[in-house]
Amino acid sequence: MSLALATLLYEWKRYSAAMVALAFSGLLILAQVGMFTGIVKGITASIDRSRADLMILTPKNESLINSGPNSLPERIQPLIYLNPQVTQVESLDGDGARWVNTPEKGKKAVTTFVNTFDVDPTPDSVTLPVDYPESIRLALLEPYAVIMDKTALARLGTKLGATATLGGKTVHVRGVLENYPNVDQPTVYMSRDTLRLLGMGPRNGKTGPLMVRLKDPSKALQVRDELNAASRGAYKAWSKPDLAAANQKALMGQQIIGIFLGFSLFLGLLIGVGITSQTLRGAILASIKEFASLRALGVSMGSLGMIVFELSLWVGVAGLIATGVFTFLVYLLGSSLGMPMGFPLPWVITVVILLAAISILSGLFSLGILKKSQPADLLR
Repeated sequence: MSLALATLLYEWKRYSAAMVALAFSGLLILAQVGMFTGIVKGITASIDRSRADLMILTPKNESLINSGPNSLPERIQPLIYLNPQVTQVESLDGDGARWVNTPEKGKKAVTTFVNTFDVDPTPDSVTLPVDYPESIRLALLEPYAVIMDKTALARLGTKLGATATLGGKTVHVRGVLENYPNVDQPTVYMSRDTLRLLGMGPRNGKTGPLMVRLKDPSKALQVRDELNAASRGAYKAWSKPDLAAANQKALMGQQIIGIFLGFSLFLGLLIGVGITSQTLRGAILASIKEFASLRALGVSMGSLGMIVFELSLWVGVAGLIATGVFTFLVYLLGSSLGMPMGFPLPWVITVVILLAAISILSGLFSLGILKKSQPADLLR
């Protein structure tokens, strides 16, 4: 075991402030990234958990973020069946409408705008998410039946079995979902027939994105390329993993989110270097007699500098481990509140590089304190 690691393990309390500073520097970034990624996962949950193998979007849409709900020409749907691997194609239609709940006695009515999406409740439908229980599927067969995530109940002022008006027509809450949150705007799901009864959905010859099911899901990439080659620019086929990555990239690329994350990176670097370097300097100064003893034994200043530098790296490793622990706790907290979180690998790597940079800079800033380790001070 190296002297630097032994020092850290024996005197860990002196370095705990630096570890915590590093941990919160990383957590500051990962918590925001996890939240923004979770927003995308919540919005696209119906697609991610569907039985579809491919998605068909307009050629102008590079993601589902900020794209129109019904913008694909209806004539595209039969063209997808020309590929022999395709077995089922259905549109995922959506809209928006004003929601007004039926308030309990003595309470005010909740009026808000909600997103609406349809689901085909027939067994094994391509648009039916795989985690829908049978009770939810059967509930959607009822005309004017709607379902929503449990996190939307309070926001919409409703509950299971309650009634409300959606777009001026009465609907009934017949089911409650889990893990389908939308922190931006509440989402209400219903059958395709109910969507049409409410006067929503496709209009003017336009539909929502197409969900495509294949005979052999392992050929999804091959069929995607074949469909794109035959599209003549009328549409663009996506695999579900590629579309999920594009959705995340589109959200992270939005200006306001980019400003938030950029500021967090700068703030994390500033706070991390400031606290970590000062903690290291204080810890080294408290052990200055030990370093003076090493100099008296003939250890060069260069070797002492390497010990301090290695010590800063070990502090960085400990801070990185603490970041992982704190981030996992935040993930558990978010899950308990119905908020999914995700941590894309590029951002995890970014945080690792950031913490390594903080550790290196802090170690370099702490080297100057070694000048106080004069062997003559041992005689005082």
